[in-house]
Amino acid sequence: MYGENASPNAEQPPEQPLREPSAGPAAPAGPGVPPAPAVPARGVLLVDTSRGDRVGEFRGVAGPYWSLRPVGGGREWEVEPRLVRPALLMEQLRARTARLNARSRGEVL
Repeated sequence: MYGENASPNAEQPPEQPLREPSAGPAAPAGPGVPPAPAVPARGVLLVDTSRGDRVGEFRGVAGPYWSLRPVGGGREWEVEPRLVRPALLMEQLRARTARLNARSRGEVL
């Protein structure tokens, strides 16, 4: 009993809340092509690498694209899922701080 792991899953890291895409079958991946990422939960902060590492909040799926919008609100944009990565903690804090600073200046509600 001593030295045994009480929970068999205790050493596994927690998983992100991801859902499988619901928009039909995925395109077959060829050699050297990474698989399509799972669709994140609404509101998760992601980084759009095609737009200079712009941080956006995931809003949903629009055809083959993902819709993101700025953290403080604003106009949504679409991006290919392969060009998106999860935002690092520092990037999340930077985006949220920028929104709070704009709010304190009266630029956003």
